[in-house]
Amino acid sequence: MTHPSARAAVFSAGAWGTTMAKILADAGTSVTMHARRGEIADGINTERRNRDYFPDVELPASLNATTNAAAALDGADFLVLSIPAQTLKPNLAAWAPHIEEHTVIVSLMKGIEQGSHLRASQIITEVTGVSADRVAVLSGPNLAREIMDGQPAAATIACLDESAARRFQQTCHTTYFRPYTSTDVTGCELGGAVKNVIALAVGIASGMGFGHNAQAMLITRGLAETTRLAVAMGATRTTLSGLSGLGDLVPTCSSSLSRNRTFGIHLGQGLSVQEATAVTRQTTEGVKSAQAILALARAHEIEMPITKTVSNLLNEKITLEEAVATLTQRR
Repeated sequence: MTHPSARAAVFSAGAWGTTMAKILADAGTSVTMHARRGEIADGINTERRNRDYFPDVELPASLNATTNAAAALDGADFLVLSIPAQTLKPNLAAWAPHIEEHTVIVSLMKGIEQGSHLRASQIITEVTGVSADRVAVLSGPNLAREIMDGQPAAATIACLDESAARRFQQTCHTTYFRPYTSTDVTGCELGGAVKNVIALAVGIASGMGFGHNAQAMLITRGLAETTRLAVAMGATRTTLSGLSGLGDLVPTCSSSLSRNRTFGIHLGQGLSVQEATAVTRQTTEGVKSAQAILALARAHEIEMPITKTVSNLLNEKITLEEAVATLTQRR
């Protein structure tokens, strides 16, 4: 399972970045994390803990941290990006000069950029100028807390260059984390992005007191509209029934660890978007991406009623009651 010659730089030190860094280190990969704040980097290096995320988990000795982007990227075989999708472009522009020619860039991001409606892989190639076959995405049912506890999980690594996907597969394959490979980058990214919006809808239903039947309906129909959009944009239909589609959708819509589901519950209980944001306190990609995903659907003439309803609710175009009526009374 180990790949001792590999070196990975993980940007940055949030919940999923820290989790992925631990996976890589446990797989035998040398890992340097890039943290924005010096106290986080110092805590990782001296206490072997990220005090902001998972302070109860001891991190491997082969995992180090720095606030210096150039130092983190020096000699890196893989640059693993785990930052909010809406901040990717400006941050990556600052880091790009330090990315070496052989480095494969791996996106863990599950969002669509507002305004441009670009997926993370597209932003990466646009900003850095690297070829698309040097950009991979990792997506799947990956609730960070469970993985940090050593519970089994799996994911799909997609890259146009399948050999690059296999190389990264080797660097993150552990006894508890099983990665599979694919060449369907578009399908993996859209599955990961749209499921967050569907989870908001499921959370809203739960917050309003609706039961499992209603939630299962939203999950099932949500998968259908995700698949319609992905196929229209060139993805393979079977990708959406795999780990990065249905596999990711189910836990995000059903787990109390899901930020998007939790945010939706707050909305369903009557909180405003601003109030739910204050309570959640962490990045909720579905909130930021819903309007951009809806724009993609319109551009490809695809009907996405759940996404449209969630987007309209988030933008205060409809009330909570109108949102429920729209979904339940649809012909």
